[in-house]
Amino acid sequence: MSVNYATLGELRVGSYIVIDGEPCRIVEMSKAKTGKHGSAKAHVVAVCLFSGNKKTLVAPVDTRVEVPIIDKRVGQVIADLGDMVQIMDMETFDTFEVEKPKDEDLRSKLQPGAEVEYWIVMGKYYIAKVRSAPKS
Repeated sequence: MSVNYATLGELRVGSYIVIDGEPCRIVEMSKAKTGKHGSAKAHVVAVCLFSGNKKTLVAPVDTRVEVPIIDKRVGQVIADLGDMVQIMDMETFDTFEVEKPKDEDLRSKLQPGAEVEYWIVMGKYYIAKVRSAPKS
């Protein structure tokens, strides 16, 4: 599995964390100190990269959590296949299919010839952004 480990207290808003086996980006985080014998607790709200669902986690700040390793790469859209797009990696020239992102603005820019930044997170592909539109 492609994950590292960190303590919950080391993470910040904008960091990535694995909650319920899914890679998520932290959008909200608060830490609360407890009484004399308790440990400080962290309350994390994160959004799943693939489904867009909100997930929460409450745990002591010294808890070890999984942090996904994100492999960022560049590819070119070859074909629009409805809910999927076919992408060719610009370095290795491998081709593969990726599910289109939920973001409508990003979806509309995914045309054949467009250059995209895609991430490989925990063995799944994720289109992060469109770098350049196709040349007409």
